Amino acid sequence: MNPAPEEITSLVGREVYSNNGIFVGEIEDVRLDLDARAVTGLALAELNQELFAGHAAGNTGVIVPYRWVRAVGDVVLVNDIIERLDTGPQEAEPEAEAEQQTP
Repeated sequence: MNPAPEEITSLVGREVYSNNGIFVGEIEDVRLDLDARAVTGLALAELNQELFAGHAAGNTGVIVPYRWVRAVGDVVLVNDIIERLDTGPQEAEPEAEAEQQTP
């Protein structure tokens, strides 16, 4: 038996962790593609400052592509690619740059 689908808004407030258990941030909002009727990104706030040092300075949050999400439960798990943001552009995958939100 399939559980009842959850409302998209139920994601707001959930903590986001990498597959390796590193805290990434807290979901503040979701980015939707209304034509495709799909979630395309998670807007995170309360960021792990160590993880985003140099990438989100002066910004209130980041948007993580939804394709990075691996599991949704009490917390949201994303690919460990998020941990590689600090390796620099020469080693990071092209899609590894999280989009930045400005205040």
